[in-house]
Amino acid sequence: MENQLEMPKQERKEGRRPWRRQIVIACAVMLVAVALALNFTLFGGNANTTDPGDAPAGDAAGNNDAQTNTSLDGYFSATQVSRQRARDEALEVLQSVVDSAEADEATKTGALLEISELAKEMEAEANIEAMVLAKGFEQCVAILNGETCSVVVNGGELQQNQISQINEIVYEQAGILPTNIRIITK
Repeated sequence: MENQLEMPKQERKEGRRPWRRQIVIACAVMLVAVALALNFTLFGGNANTTDPGDAPAGDAAGNNDAQTNTSLDGYFSATQVSRQRARDEALEVLQSVVDSAEADEATKTGALLEISELAKEMEAEANIEAMVLAKGFEQCVAILNGETCSVVVNGGELQQNQISQINEIVYEQAGILPTNIRIITK
């Protein structure tokens, strides 16, 4: 015990630094995992697909188009905002690891690689959405999650050529095979 008291203050701090690094790394990894799990749960998990028989009943005169369009606009906007928040939080945590003076070079390199991957996913999602909109869909949200992609579009039952177009766009932009693409109509 006397030996620990005689140890210079700087040496005692260095002895604790590996624990601090591990805690920072573990927290960063957990936060990124939670953000990705939340992203998958909200957008890629149990999303509702629209069936032709699931159309809303409307009022006695059949006038529910304005309400439906407003709720769909809200859905697509909320989905994009939630996705962006989750990504921003993950990027913030990763950037704090990169900026941390206590993180070693391997940890910083790993965080930079994850930042790069998130940036690629964000770019691919934006490109997919823009190209799907260019094909005539009114609204679109694309959610990439590893080797899978969910694409939510506004509309009724999709024609086979529309499904093929969406699959082709996702494959070209993200390299995801059609078997791993989920197309959902809202």
